[in-house]
Amino acid sequence: MSSRIEQLIDEIEEYIDSCKYQALSNTKIIVNKEEIDELLRELRMKTPDEIKRYQKIISNKEAILNDARTKAEALINEATVHTNELINEHEIMQQAYAQANEVVSLASHQAQEILDNATIEANNMRAAAIQYTDDMLANLENMIVQTMNMTTSHYESFINNLNGYAEVIRSNRADLRPQETDSLLDGAENGADGESLNLDMLK
Repeated sequence: MSSRIEQLIDEIEEYIDSCKYQALSNTKIIVNKEEIDELLRELRMKTPDEIKRYQKIISNKEAILNDARTKAEALINEATVHTNELINEHEIMQQAYAQANEVVSLASHQAQEILDNATIEANNMRAAAIQYTDDMLANLENMIVQTMNMTTSHYESFINNLNGYAEVIRSNRADLRPQETDSLLDGAENGADGESLNLDMLK
């Protein structure tokens, strides 16, 4: 069963894939800020719980090793008791000695196998938990970077549009100025007092 974080990552990817492209663009998309914020907010809330869960798995390594040590010690103790029982039988002392050494050797071998297997299992669990957490954080990092890039792109497009509007306004104002100049010149020529036009008024 996948975790809620994996589900959220899938939902964010599906949402991004479903977004419409911006006009005249094959890379820029239009994102609903409220929807993407909600998904990211839930992802942010779930991330600490997931990390704690895998930290708990890692901490179980010591419990696995302790259990293996306990089983190994029990095997050795059982072998030692059996050895003492055999040695106490005087008439079969030599045979008991040989059997005891064999039992102790077998028990030690089994105990070492248990420890080795437990260590391998614990290390595998730890590596898997670390890898999963790293992959999850890497996906989250990529998603945040993509969101930042999209936001920056939208902001730059907005500024460029404003600059275009400002240029149009400047052009329109420049087109209006010659009309004001002609009006002032006509008024000067028709003036009854014959005074010359002050050219500063045309600036």
